[in-house]
Amino acid sequence: MLETLGSLTSSPWIYALVALSVVLDVFLPVLPSGVLVITSAAAAAAAATGAAATGAVGSGAVGSEPDILALLATAVTASVLGDMAAYRLARRGGARLDRAIARSRRLTRAHEHLGTALSRGGGALVVIARFAPAGRSVVSLGAGRMQRKVKEFLPWSVLAGSAWACYSVCLGYFGTQWLGTTWLGTAVSLIALFAAGSLAAYLLRRPTPAAATHPA
Repeated sequence: MLETLGSLTSSPWIYALVALSVVLDVFLPVLPSGVLVITSAAAAAAAATGAAATGAVGSGAVGSEPDILALLATAVTASVLGDMAAYRLARRGGARLDRAIARSRRLTRAHEHLGTALSRGGGALVVIARFAPAGRSVVSLGAGRMQRKVKEFLPWSVLAGSAWACYSVCLGYFGTQWLGTTWLGTAVSLIALFAAGSLAAYLLRRPTPAAATHPA
């Protein structure tokens, strides 16, 4: 899988592929958007390291590899666009979406926590959820479902997307530079990404102080 992704990073379409993956994984959390971002950043680091070693900086030898800043901007922008698409869809979802959410205890509880957090300015929940598996979907759909205002949700979505993109890009880029080989840097970076997701999921599952004091 890593070899296949590695070959894709040399394509000029890599930015479009990253953008599409990041936008759509709010609806299909199984898409490997984080894996793709990390692999692309690792390829950029490998190209930069190779260029520095051969004195080929600025030459066409590494022109096919992704630019790290363009990759970061693409990931952030796509993350926010995906969040807002899910948010808008949920706002207009009506009774059908309400019934779908009501069938899931997890979604219902998460939406309740989200509404309380956003109303109190506790949008850090949006940032934490961005790292958790399917957390982004729950938060974006929940914000729309509960009719939260755009000005309440959008700034936190931008912050969450920026934090996730910076973390993923830095993992791939610096992991490869520090460890010296693309495959090892990518593998270690993916482990760190999944570890962050596990930690975020744990934090989201923890009961709020109010819930712990006044159990249902």
